[in-house]
Amino acid sequence: MIPLCWYATVNHLNEAPVSEESSDEDDKECETCRSTGANESSSNSDLSAENTCRPPGINNEDSCEPILSEESKVLLGEQIKQISMHFPPRLTACTWTLEYSTMKHGTSLRTLYRSMQGLDCSTFIVIKDTDGQVFGAFCSSPLRVSDCFYGTGETFLFSFSPELQVFKWTSENSFFVKGNLDSFAFGGGRGIFGLWLDGDLYHGRSHTCDTFNNDILSKTEDFFVHVMEVWALK
Repeated sequence: MIPLCWYATVNHLNEAPVSEESSDEDDKECETCRSTGANESSSNSDLSAENTCRPPGINNEDSCEPILSEESKVLLGEQIKQISMHFPPRLTACTWTLEYSTMKHGTSLRTLYRSMQGLDCSTFIVIKDTDGQVFGAFCSSPLRVSDCFYGTGETFLFSFSPELQVFKWTSENSFFVKGNLDSFAFGGGRGIFGLWLDGDLYHGRSHTCDTFNNDILSKTEDFFVHVMEVWALK
């Protein structure tokens, strides 16, 4: 598109001689038009790039802007924003990489452990059960087979029921995470777990535990997994 100021300059030249001063002013006006157009084009490109890396439901004005490697099949954009605000400050705007999904990789705890090999970062586990309840856990390290409990006080449990509830470490004990080939669990004490899943990642159980003093995350103590995702947070 030819700037309007160019037409103005040509018409003026056809009508009468142009002084050196007015010619300079026209040049400045045209330069302003070109500069403005370039800036608008650059802004539109930047805006388009920003929109491609945010999950649906998170707009450009949000200060907390996690970036997902792909769309979550469990969490909505607003839920992602809400839960990420409870991550440690270094992770509030981190990149989420989907390392394991029952929809993509099947239902096997061994497969889940293999997907965690080589990782050295925090992980986020989210479950949608057959009742439609959404809940899970944040872990300060990848899930792995262990002889004893591991993790740090950054670990927490959460549930959207339907509003977000987050259950942080109570300092009562350090039973954060424990995994073997048959099951893995978050939180414990007195023989019960805050969140427990079997080796098929299908049957689970949730109790109030001393580690997090959490409510039961699912609608009932026993639940069945519909979809489960594990994200690496970097």
